Amino acid sequence: MALVGRLFVIFFTVILASMAAGVVIAFGILGTQWSSVSGDPVERVFFWGTAFIGATGAGAVSILPMVVLIALAETFKVRSLALNMLGGVAMLMLGYYGAGFAPPSYEESIDHPPPAVSNELQITAAAGAVFGLVYWLLTGRNAGRWRRTG
Repeated sequence: MALVGRLFVIFFTVILASMAAGVVIAFGILGTQWSSVSGDPVERVFFWGTAFIGATGAGAVSILPMVVLIALAETFKVRSLALNMLGGVAMLMLGYYGAGFAPPSYEESIDHPPPAVSNELQITAAAGAVFGLVYWLLTGRNAGRWRRTG
């Protein structure tokens, strides 16, 4: 019975962590224009709509790596903040590259410098770290405790 309760907690925590990652994605995309956003309700709705789309995208793109990482963390009782954040970064990076969002690789030549790390890649890594942080705060620090004996 403890496992069923734990699955519900994990489910709702993943939703909240995806929302937090979506807010990071929205700030990453629209953050440079935040100072120009006035009290206009349309601009605020646009910002929070972008956050919602970012949360939906973060959850949809990373569903398979997320299930695998959460199952491993619960099985091996991983309660480390750093490992949860690294897992979040790895999860979103795997989803980012797996979904084909990554820019095509370029051949290095003497005419063009090698491509720098893209802004989208940085936003993805930051959103993954926030996902891992929120997951750890709400659920990850108690990983595996549902299996207590005695």
